[in-house]
Amino acid sequence: MSPSRYQLAEIGALLAEPARAAMLLALIDGTSRPAGELARAAGVGAATASAHLKRLLEGGLLAVHEQGRHRYYHLANDDVAALIETLALPRARPVLPDPAGGHRALRTARTCYRHLAGRLGVGLCDALLQRGYLQAASEGMRLLDDGARALTEAGLDASRVAALLPLRGRGCLDWTERRLHLGGPLGVSLTDVLLDAGWLRRRAGTRALQPSDDGLRRLLTLGVPWESRD
Repeated sequence: MSPSRYQLAEIGALLAEPARAAMLLALIDGTSRPAGELARAAGVGAATASAHLKRLLEGGLLAVHEQGRHRYYHLANDDVAALIETLALPRARPVLPDPAGGHRALRTARTCYRHLAGRLGVGLCDALLQRGYLQAASEGMRLLDDGARALTEAGLDASRVAALLPLRGRGCLDWTERRLHLGGPLGVSLTDVLLDAGWLRRRAGTRALQPSDDGLRRLLTLGVPWESRD
């Protein structure tokens, strides 16, 4: 069922508060964080943070995991992550230039709710679709047997790749490239495999990812286009 105008207005109201927006952005990498950490990210006190978190929970944008006396907040699902990324589209191009390189690194490769986004993520999704390794259907995207074979031949662990076959993915609109990268459970698990294989590395303190030289060479064998433009 499509959201009503009142639901859409409520989402807009939740995102219009800068402190709440900062909290959501701090969680877009798929992590779970305590209230104190989110308060610091938003630049507000504990009581104010608690009120904001309560509204985000009630609005369905956040979920909470309780472990003993501790509460850890995370985005409700990848639909929320996709919404946050997509909302950056209207202003994405004008604000991208960054002498310090922060936006440049995010454009290259980053996590979007734990799946690979940015130029590398879009390139991988395009290559897998164009070579017939990935199939897009009404029920979502799925990795085909030829795709699993190609990933294994490129150097990924065969058992890890085989575990990707039952999973379904989804096209997620990339806010810097304005094209689709692979999201959903398939996108998350494939990104985990690439990280564990050393094709990608996490950058400390950011959701930017650094492709390794070996990883780029192996991605090229899969047809992923790459040129250093930044």
